[in-house]
Amino acid sequence: MILAPSILASDYARLADQVAAAARGGAALVHVDVMDGHFVPNITLGPPVVASLHKATPLPLDVHLMIENADRYLPAFVDAGAAWVSVHQEAVPHLQRQVAFLRERGVRAGVALNPATPLGTLDEILPELDYVLVMSVNPGFGGQKFIPATLEKIRRLHATIRERGLKAQIEVDGGVDESNIRALVEAGAEVLVAGSAVFGHGDPEGAARRLIEAAR
Repeated sequence: MILAPSILASDYARLADQVAAAARGGAALVHVDVMDGHFVPNITLGPPVVASLHKATPLPLDVHLMIENADRYLPAFVDAGAAWVSVHQEAVPHLQRQVAFLRERGVRAGVALNPATPLGTLDEILPELDYVLVMSVNPGFGGQKFIPATLEKIRRLHATIRERGLKAQIEVDGGVDESNIRALVEAGAEVLVAGSAVFGHGDPEGAARRLIEAAR
């Protein structure tokens, strides 16, 4: 299980220190939520912040693009240091083209699905993906409650990946905490994004460690 703290819930004035603390607690990936105020009702950050964070931490950066016209910005995020990039099935009309671009650049390519988006929309592209990001809340804001139906969605996706002999990992983002992380891993999730559960209590190192222990 890979724990990927989401900096959306962090104190940006102490971002480097908080990410370092989470890493000491066992986090192995940093999740970066990019929002444009159009695809989702919030605005966060862009490539310059990703580039600064890339210099501040040795952990790989997992950039989740919740934006329209993501194809225009993929090169900038890759150049800024993104190691993983996911685009939304609902926002990108030419998924194969963008996935191919990411893989050509040596970046792990993922596609994100909103809670109401069926898994079947990925049937054709799934063999080309390094991971699928399953949203367990409606994207846009941190601190939301986990949608319970996500567990069955993860189970079905995990079964599909195994039956087809594919390599895509399953990432889950939204409402992940100590109460549900074990169930998510048992359902087939391999990468768990946690924002408030890591950065919301003043001790990112201890919070990350407790989440990993709960998952086991």
